[in-house]
Amino acid sequence: MQTMTAIHRIRIFDQQALARIADWLAVGVAVSLPWSTSATGILIVLWLAAVLPTMSVDRVGRELATAAGGLPVLLWLLAAAGMLWADVSWRERLAGFSPFHRLLLVPLLLAQFRRSEHGGWVFYGYLASVLGVLAASWALALTPGLSWRGIEFGIPAKDYIFQGESFTICALALIGRACGYGRAGDWRSALGLVAVSVLLIANIFFVAIGRTVLLVFPVLLVFVGWRQFGWRGLLGAGLAGVVIGAAAWFGSPHLRARVNDSVADFAAYRERDADNSTGMHLEFLRKSLTIATAAPVIGHGTGSMPEQFRRVTSGERGASAVVTVNPHNQILAVAIQLGLVGAVVLAAMWIAHFLLFRGEGFAALVGALVVIENVVSSLFNSHLFDFTQGWLYVFGVGVAGGMALRRHRSAPDALPADVPLSAEA
Repeated sequence: MQTMTAIHRIRIFDQQALARIADWLAVGVAVSLPWSTSATGILIVLWLAAVLPTMSVDRVGRELATAAGGLPVLLWLLAAAGMLWADVSWRERLAGFSPFHRLLLVPLLLAQFRRSEHGGWVFYGYLASVLGVLAASWALALTPGLSWRGIEFGIPAKDYIFQGESFTICALALIGRACGYGRAGDWRSALGLVAVSVLLIANIFFVAIGRTVLLVFPVLLVFVGWRQFGWRGLLGAGLAGVVIGAAAWFGSPHLRARVNDSVADFAAYRERDADNSTGMHLEFLRKSLTIATAAPVIGHGTGSMPEQFRRVTSGERGASAVVTVNPHNQILAVAIQLGLVGAVVLAAMWIAHFLLFRGEGFAALVGALVVIENVVSSLFNSHLFDFTQGWLYVFGVGVAGGMALRRHRSAPDALPADVPLSAEA
């Protein structure tokens, strides 16, 4: 009997130790994400190895029974089935199936951070890493004599799209947190967070501007205003957006050049000259709609995009002849392969994740920002299928969602922090 008790205590200790290790590895993923693809991949594998032994069938099953945890897995299952009717090689089917795999981690993260008290570590780790990118970006922009020049002007790592999106999410999250400090009368903390937000926003518009962020930023700004102060906040955010936009337009040659180039590219596309970035994106959109409507219900099958683009571009020239595996629209990327059924499941997943963050608190704000940013940016990108943005969504929703569930959990789940892991479920 004593031996069995000792074994039980060792098992509890091992699970608790693994749970803490898994928490720290999740922090490591967040810290590495803005900097290194390789490090992020390695840390995700290590995180899985640590977290899986702490999971029970009941705990994971509870998350799968919810819309937030179950719909990502349903989309994965649909993609798995889609390989059966794809008219391409199995190598292409498996390649098309690969981007869906990360969705399986959403219920695991929800289960982990529903129980863990350390979800905030992940947020702070990501914020600290993004602020490191911010400091390096300003150094590259303001110190042209540096021997190290980063990826390109003002971009120390990854690319300007992800950098702008990360800065936008962090800036608006900090503004939301500053509003809370302001309501509590802690004006020093509020002004400090606003100052950091200003540095992030200034970098977006004056150093490395992307077209996607020009749409994402005002949407998130308006959402934060509405979330914090209702209709008054909505009006205030609109006015703030006008002021920021005017200041950026008149003060940033980078912004004016980006907008003018995009307008010129669009005009050239209308004149049948699509050999530019904007023209290619519009061609991808036009051809994607043609491909999707040819198999509207269940699509052409998982992994079918390259072959479908090869067929519709055959005999064309210039940008119209470009074969892509990325139509730069998440809904169409799913609809081409899985039809209207897949697109509906994708939309339902986004809605379920947004509804997960209806409550109060910083975790709910961050989670909502991650979801809205992904939805808006996915109108022009296939971000769930992109490595960095895809993992940002999975970990952002999973960690923030688990924290939100922990905050609003029902009485049967309300366990004290010192209850052994094996006692849950």
